[in-house]
Amino acid sequence: MELILGYLGLGLVLALAGIGSAIGTTIAGNAAEGGLKKRPEKSGNYMVLAALPATQGIYGFVAFFLLRAMENPAAVFGVGLSVGLVCMLSAIRQGQVCANGIVGISQGHDKVFVQTLIYAVLPEFYAILGLVCSAMI
Repeated sequence: MELILGYLGLGLVLALAGIGSAIGTTIAGNAAEGGLKKRPEKSGNYMVLAALPATQGIYGFVAFFLLRAMENPAAVFGVGLSVGLVCMLSAIRQGQVCANGIVGISQGHDKVFVQTLIYAVLPEFYAILGLVCSAMI
């Protein structure tokens, strides 16, 4: 039973972080598609903002490898679940922030790009904290 719990924790950290990144990049990507119709010359800015939520999937991938080295299956489950959830929610919310920035840029507010990057780092911070905590256990 403990072994199953450990493998479930590994699966959760990878799956939840990946699901969050997929949803977050889709949210921002949909906004980018709309922005391309108004201002196609800003496609580079849209691409950067749409790709930001993908980083949480990478954090889940790294946490997966960190957790594999742990010997306590219950700890692997707990950490895997918590880091996976944090990464998932962080990526979704970051996608929403980035989507709003993309809409602003498409409406002619060119200075919004850097400000959006700054705001997008705020939800990312919690995913980074989760990854750091998984390395500390």
